[in-house]
Amino acid sequence: MRFTLSSAELKEQLQLVNGALGSNPVLPILEDFLFQLEDGRLRITATDLETFVQAELEVNAEEEGAVAVPAKILLDTLKQLPTQPLSFQVDPNNFAITITSAFGQYQLAGEDGDDYPKLPQADSAEEIEMPALLLLEGINKTLFAASNDELRPAMTGVLLEINPQGVTFVSTDAHKLVKYSFTEIEPTTDTSLILPKKALNLLKNGLSDHNGNVRIAFSRSNAFFYYANQIIICRLIDARYPDYNSVIPQNNSKTMRVVRQDFLNSLKRIANYANKVTNQVKLTISEEHLKIEAEDIDFSNKASEKMPCYYEGETLSIGFNAKFLVEMLNVIGGDNVLLHLESPNRAGVLRQEEENPGEDLLMLVMPVILNY
Repeated sequence: MRFTLSSAELKEQLQLVNGALGSNPVLPILEDFLFQLEDGRLRITATDLETFVQAELEVNAEEEGAVAVPAKILLDTLKQLPTQPLSFQVDPNNFAITITSAFGQYQLAGEDGDDYPKLPQADSAEEIEMPALLLLEGINKTLFAASNDELRPAMTGVLLEINPQGVTFVSTDAHKLVKYSFTEIEPTTDTSLILPKKALNLLKNGLSDHNGNVRIAFSRSNAFFYYANQIIICRLIDARYPDYNSVIPQNNSKTMRVVRQDFLNSLKRIANYANKVTNQVKLTISEEHLKIEAEDIDFSNKASEKMPCYYEGETLSIGFNAKFLVEMLNVIGGDNVLLHLESPNRAGVLRQEEENPGEDLLMLVMPVILNY
């Protein structure tokens, strides 16, 4: 197995697939990249058995073959090399790898590529296609709200609902919930699946520079994402997602409109004075203004600010976790936001004042009991 390629191109692809490798692999070969050379193209694969990532690039090939290459030492070497051609030669008898650069030679102990785990196949899987920008938007708007509680595995991922009306992304950790829908595409299938965080983070990185479409296939146990010269395959979370629609208030009658960036900046300042465990802030909303307060009794820290807002109705005081509000305001976008409320013990719903056509974004945040 022999081939030559640019060190910069190889490093770029390796950094993408490297995210699939686990920190504590169950098999020694899972610390490796799989290199497969065929018809002048090099396929690079990495996996932790739950997520597979494969990238492909053209090389100057002399002899075809497959070898498992130690990932860490190869990436560390490439990071220290300036851009230049690299030559790889693999001994078919013992899979020893020799890399030749302008500075010298580097030898690595490879393994038989046939021993590397095989990619799952998308046989008889259903498929849809969507613009990469829409998929990326759905991930960016929902991933932050997914839970870290491994005892509730369904909530550690993002629910993807696909039906002829459009596509919906949902995430929740029981304290906050995000539902993002768009109707710019009209799938012919009707299904729902729960995608794990790791695969979605890899998609975020891979799609950031891709302006084309993404083909998505899904079977009972796996989802397959095909775009550009890359493939990401992930095992779906096999669990029942909570009935999220039942917790979304349908008739919050009080609405506050406020400038998003001003609200965000004020919350960030006031949160410095909140209790570091609860991050509790108090919002007092009246027709004249919005007052934001925080107090940490243990350290005698206290702060308050007032800002203009538009609101009609009785004065309302409600407590929220400032961290959750800041996360939502960072993601929601737009100049103005609407906060729909009903009472101090009922969830608030945050929305953009003006949404893009075919798009619907709803963010729910649970209140906290005020202790001052």
